[in-house]
Amino acid sequence: MKKRYIVNLTAEEREWLRQLVSRARVSGLKRMRANILLKADDGLTDQEIADELEVGVVTVERVRKRCCERGIAESLDRKGQENPSRPRKFDGASEAQLVRFACSEAPAGRARWTLSLLADKLVELRVFDSVSKSTVQRGLKKTSSSHGR
Repeated sequence: MKKRYIVNLTAEEREWLRQLVSRARVSGLKRMRANILLKADDGLTDQEIADELEVGVVTVERVRKRCCERGIAESLDRKGQENPSRPRKFDGASEAQLVRFACSEAPAGRARWTLSLLADKLVELRVFDSVSKSTVQRGLKKTSSSHGR
């Protein structure tokens, strides 16, 4: 016999999910998962929920399981990768060096730092063996600094 995950929502949780479903700017995936949880709390079976929302029974089972194991908020969002296929290039120290260079004076003959110049500087100082402009851009995007100021 399969293990069954039963969803029991409090009044505040139900109201929060109802508001989430009625909002205009919510992703379709999050809205669908919230609807699954609301219907599961009403006592509908997985098959009834799947037929009503036009999703697979396995999807309903998965959302119920996630809700019971991780909580309501985490069951609505996508799960992050535990082991990404490619590890992050920037760590705290290398990111700090990138920001330090981006906020410093531009090299002679230049008005400001470009992504290419920053990438070349990081390679020149042996922070990395190689780094692309897009990796530098993502590193700068995470910070609140602006190398244009």
